[in-house]
Amino acid sequence: QVQLAESGGGLVQPGGSLRLSCAVSGSRSSSLTMGWYRQAPGKQREVVARINGGSIGYSDSVKGRFTISGDNGKNTVYLQMNSLKPEDTAVYYCNAVVYGSGRADNYWGQGTQVTVSS
Repeated sequence: QVQLAESGGGLVQPGGSLRLSCAVSGSRSSSLTMGWYRQAPGKQREVVARINGGSIGYSDSVKGRFTISGDNGKNTVYLQMNSLKPEDTAVYYCNAVVYGSGRADNYWGQGTQVTVSS
């Protein structure tokens, strides 16, 4: 069973930085797409950034401010968030799509709260 454990959320002032971490365990496949999503109150969950090997993509709202990266040795994915804005306030979720045996299985972390406020 694949499990995702997030950490690193919190309260930060506008213009500040946070780094989120997502530790992946239990995957027997080395073929994964990892991503960060977020959901603000009253809004739908939206993709923030995704990484699959050397392929990386960001939503327009975070491009140039957020950086997704992975450490294969630690089975961990990071989201470095700089120049944070109040509109970045949301619960951030780690996501893993695990490929193998002709299927793609979707897994989610429990979420971590990020609040940007003065």
